[in-house]
Amino acid sequence: MKRFLLLASTALLTSADRPPPASPPPSPSAARLPGFAADLAQQPAITGPAAWSVIPQDKAWRILATARRGDRQQARWDYARSLIGQERGAEALGVLDVMRQDDPDLAMVDAWRLARGAALIQLERYDDAAQELAATTLAGNAEACIWRMRALAQSGFADQALQQMRCAAPAFAGPRRKAFALAAARAGIEAGRPEDALRWLNGVPDRDPAANLYRGRAELALGRPDQARLRFARVEQSGGMALRMDARLSEIEAEVAHGTLDNKAALKRLAALRYAWRGDAIEERALRLTYRLSADGGDLRGSLSAGATLFRFFDGARQGADFLPGLQAKLADALDPARKLPLEQAAGLYWDYRDLSPSGAQGDLLVSRLAERLQAAGIYARAADLLEYQLFNRAGDLARGPLSARVAGLHILAGRPDRAIDLLKRSGDPSYPDAMIHARKRVEAVAYAQIGRVPEALAVLQDVPGATALRAEILWKQRDWKGLATETAAALPPARLLSDVDQTMVLRHAISLAMLGREDALAALRSRYQASFHGLRTAAVFDLLTGSPGSANPETLARAMAAIPGASPAGDMAALLDQAPAKG
Repeated sequence: MKRFLLLASTALLTSADRPPPASPPPSPSAARLPGFAADLAQQPAITGPAAWSVIPQDKAWRILATARRGDRQQARWDYARSLIGQERGAEALGVLDVMRQDDPDLAMVDAWRLARGAALIQLERYDDAAQELAATTLAGNAEACIWRMRALAQSGFADQALQQMRCAAPAFAGPRRKAFALAAARAGIEAGRPEDALRWLNGVPDRDPAANLYRGRAELALGRPDQARLRFARVEQSGGMALRMDARLSEIEAEVAHGTLDNKAALKRLAALRYAWRGDAIEERALRLTYRLSADGGDLRGSLSAGATLFRFFDGARQGADFLPGLQAKLADALDPARKLPLEQAAGLYWDYRDLSPSGAQGDLLVSRLAERLQAAGIYARAADLLEYQLFNRAGDLARGPLSARVAGLHILAGRPDRAIDLLKRSGDPSYPDAMIHARKRVEAVAYAQIGRVPEALAVLQDVPGATALRAEILWKQRDWKGLATETAAALPPARLLSDVDQTMVLRHAISLAMLGREDALAALRSRYQASFHGLRTAAVFDLLTGSPGSANPETLARAMAAIPGASPAGDMAALLDQAPAKG
């Protein structure tokens, strides 16, 4: 018989043609059992705990199984309220949503919205519950206020929860409901009203573990540690895991506050507690205490670790207005070169806590200085990774252009030209000024040349002003003598006092001509520059290359190439081209 009633009630709770649960609520025109919304709106308002009177399960199933079509919604409504009275919010929410699917107008009825809000609070879906209880017509409803108080207290908003107590007083004055007394007690303790917390717990049995936890915390706040210790010991005897962890944390907090536990021992116990328990207000309190104790003890790494976890996974507004600025100051302090933290450790520290970096120019300066130190030490990959994060997560539009070229160059220096090309593609923007576009193309060309895609490198430089020296450098590295001779012919310096760069240009041009066997061009070059090379260290090399026809053999050319000055016409780009790509 019971099995039959269960199957029958299930059939009555759901409509055969109802939409899937993920579907939006139906429009009023889609109502299948219309009329109950108006009927419910005319029924007495929910103002106290009597509205949630419990119906025995067998009786509820029997009523649902035998209800006529016109009575079905009322039977569901009575069953949903009974489930809420039993703290079975998930089942109640299902029943209420089925009711709305059959009569969408229920969403406008205060009683239905209050019941749905209560079911959501039992499921700890506080944001959704707030939307249901936000109706202006429920603002002064004592039962709605007491449910809002419970939600706010369980969310950690103690002061706001206590603000609901005046409105909730009529509902709270009746038969004490344990869940609400516990919520009020928690709010009272966290808002600094431990005497009120003890008073609100008067109706809860003395052996209740949750009540003993809050009684213990209230006793601590009132300066009675012996009574608190006994309460916490009783929680350890009969409470669940969450209650036991809360009791242990409360003991640590009390011992720290009274100076009977030193920082080192407290941090060790907090670490053990956090290892066993994560993800709610208990961990938040443990992290807050860990952060304070680590900061007081001068442990920057410990305070950063605890503070970053608070920042990332909990509501920063609850930590105080000075929490984030203080955390950012600790990061800047940890990276200060005056602390003489090894560079690799400093870079790792910043990478672990980069989301804490100050915004604006201060944060940009912090990461830029660290990247400069890494680059100066030859740790190019780390520097590139730091600035790439900066590029895509923090830099504004105006800063992206020059920063992208810098990061791409660091990738090349780290032997990762392929990553340089990818980065330049991802950071492209047609709104960049021409000078910035050209600077990015120079780096891109070097990256293409580094992976052996020389034609593409030269194509990238085709429209870049003043790119002759870079094209010549790429061709020189590739030993493309014909291309080099053509490229440098029109860019040779005037026949005057030659700088090291001028000498390099002329000698490279001479080598390309010698490699091509163009004796007439070599003779013309000798006639043009012989006087300019007189007295220079490279005069002998110039004479060797441009002397009598056929004098340039492989051995002399090798000596000539080795004797060319190190100054490159391509400037900084030459250093990028000299960097060998990483293998494999």
